[in-house]
Amino acid sequence: MAAKRQGGGKAYYMISAVATKYNIHPQTLRLYEREGLLKPSRTEGNTRLYSEEDLERLETILSLTRDLGVNLAGVEIILNMRRKMEQMQREVNEFMEYVKHELARGLGDWEQRLRTAIVKSSPADLVRSRTGVIVHDEPRPKQPKQG
Repeated sequence: MAAKRQGGGKAYYMISAVATKYNIHPQTLRLYEREGLLKPSRTEGNTRLYSEEDLERLETILSLTRDLGVNLAGVEIILNMRRKMEQMQREVNEFMEYVKHELARGLGDWEQRLRTAIVKSSPADLVRSRTGVIVHDEPRPKQPKQG
């Protein structure tokens, strides 16, 4: 399948090459575009050019329609849901990075406080008593027995 190279070295395919590769009529590709399922770029002469991402999306569309019997309305819903799920995943990943950053910053603050503390101890050495007073958890020296 012959590909045109645009700026950035990306490959783009004309409608006839795409139709041949996927064994579909060019009108089917035009229908998918009218339905908003595909959005190929256009040349100055208004020729459709399909990118690798467009071809991946087309493969998904064909898999849903051919293999699973999903109609075009269902395909649109599924593709929209996938897009929303990918967006939510990006947001969750961004939030997790934020949380990691804040935890690391908080740990750094805690370490700074410990370095400048009057009494040097690690958090593991400290125990909270029932009264809410923090006490140091080290064995006390044994007192001589009075006898």
